[in-house]
Amino acid sequence: MVKQEKKPVKKKETAKKPVSPKAAEKPKKTAKPPVHKEVKAHEPEKKVIETPQAAVPVVPLPLVLPQSPQKKKVIIDTPDITVKDLSDKMSLKVGELIKALMKKGVFATINQRIDVDTIKSIVNEFDMDFEIKVKEEAKKVVKPLPEKSREKLVTRHPVVTIMGHVDHGKTKLLDTVRKTNVIATESGGITQHIGAYQVEIKGRKITFLDTPGHEAFTALRARGARVTDIVVLVVAADEGVKPQTVEALDHARAAGVPVIVAINKIDKPEANLDRVKKQLAELDLTPEDWGGSTVTVPISAKDGLGIDELLDMILLLADMQELKAAVDGPATGVVVESKLDKGRGPVATILIKSGTLRVGEYFAIGATSGKIRAIIDDKGRSLREAGPSSPVEILGISEVPAPGDILQVVSSDKDAKSIAEAAKVPASQRRFTLETFSKKIKEGERKDLNLIIKADVQGSLEAISSSLEYLRTENIHVRIIHGAVGNINESDIMLAEASQAIVIGFHVAYDGDAKRLSEDEGVDTRLYDIIYNLVDDVKLAMEGLLEPEYEEVVVGLAEVRQLFRYSKVGTIAGCFISQGKLLRGTSMRIKRGGDIVWEGRLESLKRFKEDVREVEKGYECGVSISGYNDFKIGDVIETYEKRVKARKASNK
Repeated sequence: MVKQEKKPVKKKETAKKPVSPKAAEKPKKTAKPPVHKEVKAHEPEKKVIETPQAAVPVVPLPLVLPQSPQKKKVIIDTPDITVKDLSDKMSLKVGELIKALMKKGVFATINQRIDVDTIKSIVNEFDMDFEIKVKEEAKKVVKPLPEKSREKLVTRHPVVTIMGHVDHGKTKLLDTVRKTNVIATESGGITQHIGAYQVEIKGRKITFLDTPGHEAFTALRARGARVTDIVVLVVAADEGVKPQTVEALDHARAAGVPVIVAINKIDKPEANLDRVKKQLAELDLTPEDWGGSTVTVPISAKDGLGIDELLDMILLLADMQELKAAVDGPATGVVVESKLDKGRGPVATILIKSGTLRVGEYFAIGATSGKIRAIIDDKGRSLREAGPSSPVEILGISEVPAPGDILQVVSSDKDAKSIAEAAKVPASQRRFTLETFSKKIKEGERKDLNLIIKADVQGSLEAISSSLEYLRTENIHVRIIHGAVGNINESDIMLAEASQAIVIGFHVAYDGDAKRLSEDEGVDTRLYDIIYNLVDDVKLAMEGLLEPEYEEVVVGLAEVRQLFRYSKVGTIAGCFISQGKLLRGTSMRIKRGGDIVWEGRLESLKRFKEDVREVEKGYECGVSISGYNDFKIGDVIETYEKRVKARKASNK
């Protein structure tokens, strides 16, 4: 052992002094690789070290890595979840999630809970996996939650809309109710008309919506909001049921709202109650005293007869519905009326649905947002807060919202703007057509097809209705929610939007702005000359065989007139819009001398250094594209959308 230890010591000593041992050592090392291979030896050394280690994971890496990042798993442990919590679990912005829900026809607020089926469809939409894990302990906790939440619910006031034929006393009835129950209770006060007001009877309140007609009533629920709890249908005792009465009834039924019939003008000598009740029975509104279930109240709005009884019946029907709402928590509401006031700016009349609205809170309404600066009730008084079923005016909105837009209170200005941005869904995206219905049938969804039929004569209407109602594919059938003689009007369009229905016209045209409204609101309207073509299209849609045809529609044209270069941003093209408008998020192409030099999406749009959503014709703006800086002065920017091509329904 000692000798073996001394030998290496001697070798080390000799290696330092003589030259010949070094030469002797070199051949021993070079016997394996020469000096040239010593240089190469560093290269294989890395490879040799990597290959044994990489040889094991090389096989699984391609199998494991693509799956885990692409397929995010969303796990929930309750039967439902709020939109905010789901957005956190999916790592999405709340606005993106709300926008996706809106595309599926679900109009949910940030604090609203959505069910498992909706969650699953949304998660699949974003290419994620979904799993629900309700533990045994969680099941015990989840069941009592609805009971606890019910304890926080309070009985709310009923919301009533009065509808009917224009000459049958609707306005007079509203005035009589308001004068006898509102102004009489105020000491010399003047009631402020804000499109909705409250009356008090026997210590209880009723909220009335003062809308100009059933078109406005339908507009309030066109975006998914059921505003009214009860509809009072006014029918004149001397004239009976009119076409507009039937139309109003169809709107109420489409909304699923219970109806009370007020038979007005009983003070007139020509009044004939039995004739009116017979006409009501023919409309499936059989009065209670005729063995039916429809509440009918004879009144005289002029003399005030029967008004108290009518209000009593409204309260009784409200009690039967057990109307409740949560008082605590963020407020949600619906825009009843809106305007631009010269002194106060954008003003909206809001009907609060749940929660309590307070001054100073941030909110989103449809595609706009703001902060509550003032709350004013129907008597013109300033309030600090307002609860469910209260009609109030609010100040502090950035833009004038549309009737029917949903108000939701959020925690920050950032959230409010995000939700407002998500609500800006183009009509082309929310458009419901025969082709989209056909696609849903093809994908396995089962639902009825809602139609509104307008024809030139009663005979045509009856023939079309009978032909369509007999169409049935498995458990899918046609549901005609409204049929009448005459041109397609704005009321038809609003009803179609609210009910996801398709408007079919036979030998008719459009009245007023109905065509423009149908395009703005994304309602599919079809005109036919031949009944067989009409029936064939509907039949193909129900069988899932009706394929859509698409066409490109130019949205806007702009010319590049100046270039601005920034180190951080890149090149910004200063443009002048010559046609239509530039809309952020739409498809775009850059043309130079007639040739297309770039295609993509319009991601950034600026005006005076601020990001904007759209810029109209005749204005200047800045356009920048991530990764593209090759703009030239004189380039033409063209933005476009792919829309479903209108079918040539009237084939000869």
